[in-house]
Amino acid sequence: MQWRQVNNSLWLTNQSVRLISLLLNSYEKAFDESLLSSSSNKIKSNRHKAAILFTMPHPVIAHDNAKDPCIKYANAAALHLWSRCWDEMIGMPSRLTAPEKERAKRQEALLNVSEKHVLENYEGVRVNSKGDYFIIKNARIWTIWDEHNMIYGQAATFADWCRI
Repeated sequence: MQWRQVNNSLWLTNQSVRLISLLLNSYEKAFDESLLSSSSNKIKSNRHKAAILFTMPHPVIAHDNAKDPCIKYANAAALHLWSRCWDEMIGMPSRLTAPEKERAKRQEALLNVSEKHVLENYEGVRVNSKGDYFIIKNARIWTIWDEHNMIYGQAATFADWCRI
């Protein structure tokens, strides 16, 4: 997908671009590397970085810091995996990404991230909008920090998953 084709999308609002900037900066702080490819690191425009993140081949998803966190960002790979469009995914309680019987394990991992601000090699069962189950493997979860060093929420990315 080329930059011109994705230039006027819902995920390119000022609010989404700000969140993506926070997400990328927080990832680099957590893992001491960029979430984007090394060639993308030279790009200065946050909107262009947002386009690159949205079209990455592996899912990236983020939720806010509410008591019952809601999804605030999902790239195209995440939307596809969870079989949802942007309007269905954004604002949805993030607990609904996991089947009910797996939510306690998911919550335990997120509490761990709340304390340590980073988690690697996470594995968990998830469910999409069609009721299909899949396992995410080797996920990285991290705290998203805002411009004032306050916690905005949490994000996750993973390249490995399989249907079950």
